Amino acid sequence: MSHSASKKSKTIVFFGDSITEFGVLPGGYLQVLNEMLAQNGIAPITCLGAGISGNKIYDLYFRLEEDVLRKNPALVVILIGVNDVWHKVLHGTGTDAEKFEKFYKVILNQLKAANIPVVLCTIISIGEKIQGQNPQDADIDLYNGIIRNLAITYQHPLCDLRKVALDFIIKNNTANVDRGFLTKDGVHLNETGNRIVAENILQNITQIPGLL
Repeated sequence: MSHSASKKSKTIVFFGDSITEFGVLPGGYLQVLNEMLAQNGIAPITCLGAGISGNKIYDLYFRLEEDVLRKNPALVVILIGVNDVWHKVLHGTGTDAEKFEKFYKVILNQLKAANIPVVLCTIISIGEKIQGQNPQDADIDLYNGIIRNLAITYQHPLCDLRKVALDFIIKNNTANVDRGFLTKDGVHLNETGNRIVAENILQNITQIPGLL
């Protein structure tokens, strides 16, 4: 076995829900990111989508071994939480904040034990009206607060997609409608949303020592 073969593969696993599942489709944020990496001469890196529609934080916990650890990635990008919040209203399920934090910590502890670097992403949106005017904005703030604190506690980079989305919405959504700027339906990304998410993730991963 050559020395290089023992090194981690240059694979980035994107671990999440339908936003990431759709991200691997043509025009999705993972496809856009792959193109950006190639254009910037940052290769060979493979961006793998491990997103499953409807997933919540505990679903990620249950498939961490198979979908992440076994792949021995150079980096994991976690984008989760929208269903933990959204499904409270949509299906009467969701995940309470305390459980969300506990499961997230267990995932981060296992990744730390495997010595795999992580980037955390904040929840983007459930509705694109001005901040405070979408029914679940307060809950999104609460869960994003947990994600931001975990990034600090575990000393992981944070890709604050929520902040990026709010800045974009306040500039562009002058009619204060609930969709159509970064998303098709308030949650799932449109072309602009996919590009902006890819750009911001690229900014974060280019700062990770030894990755590129």
